Amino acid sequence: MEYVLRMAVSKARAIAEQVNPGALVIAVDTTVSDQDQILGKPIDADEARQILRQLRGHTHQVYTALAVFSKDDKILHSDICLTDVPMRAYSEDEMEAYIATGDPFDKTGAYAIQHKGFHPVEEITGCYANVMGLPICHLKRMLCQFGVHLQGEGAGACQGSDQGTCLVYRAVIQGEI
Repeated sequence: MEYVLRMAVSKARAIAEQVNPGALVIAVDTTVSDQDQILGKPIDADEARQILRQLRGHTHQVYTALAVFSKDDKILHSDICLTDVPMRAYSEDEMEAYIATGDPFDKTGAYAIQHKGFHPVEEITGCYANVMGLPICHLKRMLCQFGVHLQGEGAGACQGSDQGTCLVYRAVIQGEI
């Protein structure tokens, strides 16, 4: 968890050096953790296969850290979103077909929850958008700390996704989580 926070904060500070005055910098880092082991992006089909086999049939965690940095004020706000992700017992054939698409190679944890053909995740009760890599409700709440108030239900954009309904976004916006 500290790793993703450190990465997001480092990204925000580095990017702030390159932007115009008055800018707010938003940086994000996501990682998959399985039994305290950080899983990265697989470098080849063998590593993708190993990661997907490791995750199959049990629950792992997805951590996304967000950092918002005001270049002018040098103010930094950060937050971490955690989602428990139960994986179903997908078959070897399903896994091999997915690996053949090439999609796992740029995905932390070797999968994309939103992939159209491979659905490795059971129904989750946490933040679906977090598993995709950007927990919108957390970002909306953080932007409010800088006086930026987004209109509408943008934070509920994950509602109606293929994976079900997010049960946590209202609690996040209201500061309960």
